[in-house]
Amino acid sequence: MKNKNNKESQIPSANQKEFLRKYHKEKNSIRLWRSFLFLAFLLLWEGLSFFHVIDSFFFSSPLQIFSLFFKMCKNFEIFKHIGITLTETFLSFFAVTLLSVIVAISLFTWPKAAKILEPALVVLNSLPKSALAPLIIVWLGTGIKTIIIAGISVAVFGSIINLYAGFLQVEKEKIKLIITLGGGRKDVLFKLIVPSCTPLILSNMKVNIGLCLVGVIIGEFLAAKEGLGYLIIYGSQIFQLDLLILSITILCIIANLFYKTIQYTENKLL
Repeated sequence: MKNKNNKESQIPSANQKEFLRKYHKEKNSIRLWRSFLFLAFLLLWEGLSFFHVIDSFFFSSPLQIFSLFFKMCKNFEIFKHIGITLTETFLSFFAVTLLSVIVAISLFTWPKAAKILEPALVVLNSLPKSALAPLIIVWLGTGIKTIIIAGISVAVFGSIINLYAGFLQVEKEKIKLIITLGGGRKDVLFKLIVPSCTPLILSNMKVNIGLCLVGVIIGEFLAAKEGLGYLIIYGSQIFQLDLLILSITILCIIANLFYKTIQYTENKLL
């Protein structure tokens, strides 16, 4: 009898079906408009280039970019550069995530250390990271290690500040309750703070993946002979604008895929 009632309760009502129908219709409409606007932009760009309204040497065109992409696919050159940038970004991202969580937990555990270090974190977060890149190159030389450090430096300080501020926002009454029941600061941290701040950690990761990609590209501008950042600089130096725009387009696609992947993970976990 209970199973029958449960099955009946799981059957959507007419109002729920209507709501879901409207929701999916709206979602499909938005996707359709996005696709239409993107295709219209490509057609307009190609038309302006074809009729010489804009100079294809400076602005390139979609056909030139696609042609270059397929040409670079034949000898796998573009995949090598994409793979290098992805590797550096992933390593930077995992390092930032691990460091920011560990440091934020340490600051929450030792409030005095937090008061001492907070001004330094704010200053380092405000400092333009492109100004640090030449210094990092002098210290570490060129290579993947320098680029990864550049990627970490862009995201880590802001991530620590955001996580620590989120830890402090947890309800004080709940903390008092755990302490009253005999729990220590460790119990407060791992049984209340970290579980309740999981959405904040995941939201922070969505921001960090983009920032790490920015930091890696800054590093590749200055200290790389491979990667998408190198292709952007190389394309601008030899005035091969289709190579430059192709690299930027691939970066946009990568950034969007990173964001969608973490968003999907967040939805599944929460």
